[in-house]
Amino acid sequence: MFDLDSYLARIALPSRVTLDAEGLARLQWAHRLAIPFENLDVRLGRPIAIDSAGVFAKLVNTKRGGYCFEQNRLFLDALAAHGFTARPLLARVWLGATEVPPTTHTLSLVEIDGQDWIADAGFGGSYSPPMPLIDGAEAEAPDGTRFRLTRDVQHGWMLLRDGHPGLTDGRSAGEGWEPQYSFTTDPVWDADLAMGNHWTSRADASRFRQANIVSIILPRGFATLTDRHYRRRVGGDETSATIADPRVYRMRMSLMFGIDLTAEETTTLFAE
Repeated sequence: MFDLDSYLARIALPSRVTLDAEGLARLQWAHRLAIPFENLDVRLGRPIAIDSAGVFAKLVNTKRGGYCFEQNRLFLDALAAHGFTARPLLARVWLGATEVPPTTHTLSLVEIDGQDWIADAGFGGSYSPPMPLIDGAEAEAPDGTRFRLTRDVQHGWMLLRDGHPGLTDGRSAGEGWEPQYSFTTDPVWDADLAMGNHWTSRADASRFRQANIVSIILPRGFATLTDRHYRRRVGGDETSATIADPRVYRMRMSLMFGIDLTAEETTTLFAE
């Protein structure tokens, strides 16, 4: 059984949300403000569980973060516990891609009063708010970034992003409309998610095997730590630094991202 009260406490929501678009947006926003995006267990050589119990234990009970297959499993379970009708989708991430990417991202399709919406509590590269699945639909994130949904002949749907590159994890090519990810509404089964998670956590070509990646949404901005390179942007102010001391690395993980590493974990990750 999903412990909704513990989940709501984890994301600092005092009560359930309403079963409408406003409630969906409120739930996703709170989730992303509270739970960091991170791949540190991949880099530590640990398996990534994406079953409901395993994800809840890691992201809620032990207050860690995770990547899309973990984050959106937890979010789907939270949606179901509220009474939303939702199911997973698979996507290809184009942000920073130089060729056709694999389907290694998952998001949620949510039905509200007969209208389909997309919601995504697990994209670590930027923050996109829930949007109605309508060709040409647009939305603006609290950090000022704009998003647009368009039909795509080859890939079904494309989510486009227009915002400052400092409000991403560094993969943005610059301001102006650029593709974030594409997806279809085809049914997605547990085996499909397991396959995507396996490639993402195990394949040498996966970016999650190549760097320590952590990010968190801020009320008006975005913060990221990739390997030892830290960047934080709020409004028009941006700070960046390269961390040279493992003690500072460990402290930054805790204070900025809410991830409390052991001394041994810090040594391993800092040496990567």
